[in-house]
Amino acid sequence: MSTPLIQATGLNTHYGASHILRGVNFTVGAGQTIGLMGRNGMGKTTLLKSIMGLVKPSGGKVHIKGRDMTGASTFEIARMGLAYVPEGRGIFGNLSVRENLVMAARSGTRGQRDWTYERVLDTFPRLAERLNHGGQQLSGGEQQMLTIGRALMTNPDVLILDEATEGLAPLIAREIWRICGVIRESGISSVIVDKNWKHVTQITDRNVILVKGEVAFEGSSEELLAKPELLEQYLGV
Repeated sequence: MSTPLIQATGLNTHYGASHILRGVNFTVGAGQTIGLMGRNGMGKTTLLKSIMGLVKPSGGKVHIKGRDMTGASTFEIARMGLAYVPEGRGIFGNLSVRENLVMAARSGTRGQRDWTYERVLDTFPRLAERLNHGGQQLSGGEQQMLTIGRALMTNPDVLILDEATEGLAPLIAREIWRICGVIRESGISSVIVDKNWKHVTQITDRNVILVKGEVAFEGSSEELLAKPELLEQYLGV
């Protein structure tokens, strides 16, 4: 077995007196697409922020490619090949689409430049039509495309998408799911948080469901879909 790209072990995270994550184990291997599911407030975003160094765990370990990065700065973790697309997107509204993309361009951890400026524009034709638009002039769906495109410009080993299609029109959401499939086919590992479990399970290798900060289910899409009672119990569908 190769060393996991991400391995969180026994992760505990608090916000003040609130105990959010409770002994969570979470692993992402090379080339894997992982679905992270759960109702609102169950700890999904906190897990991602704990992995990315945006929130400091109160216990447990986070290893990136076998290296202990527990408590490391976010920029150090990003340099290890992780790209994070947060809920709320976080684009630079005062920069143009072109500037948002170009400022992020760099080689990956193995020197790879698979995702060039041209490839990103080929993948996101809407962005190619809006290169001189400011980030604040884009629709919500276009902003999401820009954020994903900007993350791909870093040539990451792992792409983390928090609320991939939240609040997007169905047509735009379908485009985002198409792009998630392209990313998977390109060999980049990804972690996808989204409420649409039907779309998530179509492209994921493994799914993890969090309930009150603990892992309630971990298994393949086939295993999850074979247990509709779990979908109803944990996701309310």
